[in-house]
Amino acid sequence: MRSKVEMMSELRKLLRECLLAQADGGSFTKLARAHGFVDGYMRAMLEGGQATKQELLELVATERSRINGPALRIVDTAAEIAAA
Repeated sequence: MRSKVEMMSELRKLLRECLLAQADGGSFTKLARAHGFVDGYMRAMLEGGQATKQELLELVATERSRINGPALRIVDTAAEIAAA
């Protein structure tokens, strides 16, 4: 059986591939397959006691912000508000 560190690393890799495919406008079948791999891997880790829900949420948030940037940004000027 693989260690928790190895499994988290593998999940991080799968999640990164999934997010990059989404950002690049990948085909629906490629995205669906990538999401399925990530979902299944996360479920196996939860059911096997390898990770907690909070640990997985934090990993997903970290990878999303790495690929897509921060979820929120501060808008300072009226021009930025109008542009958004």
